[in-house]
Amino acid sequence: METPTLFICLYFICLSVFGLSTAADTFSSGQSMKDGESLVSSDQSFELGFFSPGNSKNRYIGIWYKISPGRVVWVANRENPLTDSHGVLAFGHDGDLVLFNQSNSVIWSSNFSRVLKNPVAQLLDTGNLVLRENYSLNSDEYSWQSFDHPSDTQLPGMKLGWDLKIGLERHLTSWKSMDDPSPGDYIYRLNIQGLPQFELISLGSGKKYRTGTWDGIQFSAVPMVLHALTKLVFFNGDDEKFFSYEAIKSEYSASIFTLNHSGIIQFYTASKRSNAWNLAYSPNDPCDSYSTCGANGICRSSRASICNCLKGFVPKSPEEWNLLNWSGGCTRRIPINCPKEDGFLKLAKVKIPDLLEFWLNESMSLEECQAECLKNCSCTAYANSDVNGGGSGCILWFGNLIDIKEYEEDNYGQTLHIRLPISELGNFANQCLFL
Repeated sequence: METPTLFICLYFICLSVFGLSTAADTFSSGQSMKDGESLVSSDQSFELGFFSPGNSKNRYIGIWYKISPGRVVWVANRENPLTDSHGVLAFGHDGDLVLFNQSNSVIWSSNFSRVLKNPVAQLLDTGNLVLRENYSLNSDEYSWQSFDHPSDTQLPGMKLGWDLKIGLERHLTSWKSMDDPSPGDYIYRLNIQGLPQFELISLGSGKKYRTGTWDGIQFSAVPMVLHALTKLVFFNGDDEKFFSYEAIKSEYSASIFTLNHSGIIQFYTASKRSNAWNLAYSPNDPCDSYSTCGANGICRSSRASICNCLKGFVPKSPEEWNLLNWSGGCTRRIPINCPKEDGFLKLAKVKIPDLLEFWLNESMSLEECQAECLKNCSCTAYANSDVNGGGSGCILWFGNLIDIKEYEEDNYGQTLHIRLPISELGNFANQCLFL
């Protein structure tokens, strides 16, 4: 029986004999890729190889657009860098893709459970690095793929979200710095509790941004420019919930959706003529910051003072509010009269509150939703969960209403019904539903 040491020595002798051919998009068992060698996708769009980010001398395996080597879109060993240029990417004895250092220690592995008898690694034209059996080279049957393990970047065709059948979550994690691709302080992920919505989370201070819930047509905070440049796809099934996009503008040769090391979401495109990266979108509206106006406040970016209390509410701390410190939020001017009769104030074209304390029924009508809210004295607002076909489904909120933004554009946002005592509703009769 061979000892592990003898096996490794023989293994690397084989690798040194069967190197990587120039400009290939695949390599197979018995081949290897050394520092200075690379895989290139068949259409010359993407390259996989060794790189050092920024001013760092550490070495990593990554994927980048070939037109822009500095634009790295995926990193394999982001938590365990090589300290020299003697790394080797090869197949392990069970078919895993493995990165070895100079002392033959495993630095990174694809680490999948299925054993491959005749494995092949291929860099696809989409920028997806896939592993599969050699006989399935022309199929979409992958044993492992880099698209299932994003770094800080989403490419066209890549899914962000959940495969609930196997418990796989795909999310973006920022780099720690421009020189360090190890996982940083920010995560951009799909929250599927209740209605799906994307959230930008700071590991130190919680939510920084959210898209608003999926309303059956769109995420309300996704801007028109992204709809103009891309075909946005959201799949909301029982077994899988994910977001992806495809570029639709032929003049762009490349595009990326990325979460940078400072926690800023950005969408870039590159022109075929200049290959220069252009920032097409990044949230810069102060109302996009999470809970800018505090509890029971509403944010309107078109106003000089962007924060106001919802009607029927007053600043919890008038002194702080007057100093433009809105974090304390607002409180009811008059408590609701439950179990006596209350009514509802209609607020249109808004990003509905975050789903913190809520109840959801996706088959109710709006009238049934209203009646359900009135049954519970803790219910503070209600809305349809889906805007298709005039609206359907029911969301109830309990407690404070957090992170409401009003939109100026038509076809954005939803209608929220806020519970108020009858005495308050008399002041806003043209916007109210009396009960």
